[in-house]
Amino acid sequence: MEEERGAAPVPGNGGGEAAAPAPAPAPAPVRRRRKAAKKRKEAAAAIAIPRGKPKSGRVWKDPGKKRFSHMIQDKALRSSWARKLRERQEKKAVQDLARQLQDGKRREREEKKRRREENEKRRRENERKAEIVQVIRNPLKLKRAKKQHLRRVEKRDTVALLQKAPVRSGAALE
Repeated sequence: MEEERGAAPVPGNGGGEAAAPAPAPAPAPVRRRRKAAKKRKEAAAAIAIPRGKPKSGRVWKDPGKKRFSHMIQDKALRSSWARKLRERQEKKAVQDLARQLQDGKRREREEKKRRREENEKRRRENERKAEIVQVIRNPLKLKRAKKQHLRRVEKRDTVALLQKAPVRSGAALE
């Protein structure tokens, strides 16, 4: 039964009786203990117990990741003053170029918008000039007109029209 518990039988006394304690071996040097402990740690690290499937189901996640704040960060390498000035100048030049490109695009958009508005205005004026105008002085004619004809009739300011083209005969305008 003692053998099952891990105790080794003492040789020479029959195996069943308790024996006097054996003299302790001479202490080993400290250096040897450190090496042995180090080897045990390495062996334990080498034999990694496989982890089960995580509850979240994200098997690709590494459970041993540390937070960013725990990372040891070394100081950035210092650059010379001349290099800093050169980098600033390059950055400023890039910004100026980007601003110029944006201004050019904005100007092109404004110019295009202005041309479109001018063309629209010119088109409306040309349509007005090309219209066939007939001044109706008798409102009863409008009452007698059909619905389809009334849909095509539009009101205009005829004062300017009458000033440009003087009336030739009263029968022609009605």
